[in-house]
Amino acid sequence: MTRIRGFPSISRPDARVLILGSMPSRESLTQQRYYAHPRNGFWPIICDLFDLTGTDYAQKVQQLEIRGIAVWDVLKTCFRTGSLDSDIDNSSIVTNDFQTFFMQHPQIRRVFFNGAKAESIYLKHVLPGLDGLPATFKLQRLPSTSPAHASLSLDEKKAAWRILLDQDVE
Repeated sequence: MTRIRGFPSISRPDARVLILGSMPSRESLTQQRYYAHPRNGFWPIICDLFDLTGTDYAQKVQQLEIRGIAVWDVLKTCFRTGSLDSDIDNSSIVTNDFQTFFMQHPQIRRVFFNGAKAESIYLKHVLPGLDGLPATFKLQRLPSTSPAHASLSLDEKKAAWRILLDQDVE
């Protein structure tokens, strides 16, 4: 089994909201971009909610950053046999450095999780080590945009993700 490594965050210092996944999928790792699987609903949902007009990944990233939204993963590295969150070897996880991240992004006050695994790892491995204001941020799990989370349609997922529009992120 090979140790996999996540990506740097999509973020600017003036970000106000952070969306956290667990670890990029195999397809994302291959393409070196967040949510690259063609059936993942993240970009269709985000583009629709925030009227992102670019078709190119770099354009979408730039427009998301302008809107004050940061994207990252809870995990820095781990062992995972496949692309599913359930394939992550929990004994191998290493989380990203959130204390430093929040110091570098002092306007963030809300953290949203793209699915249950990101939330559970954050609550267990990150939150207990946070000091000061970041330890008090409002946290909220959203339904996973992964195609593996098939119990909700894309429209149902988008309806839940609309809460991002209520967070004064534009």
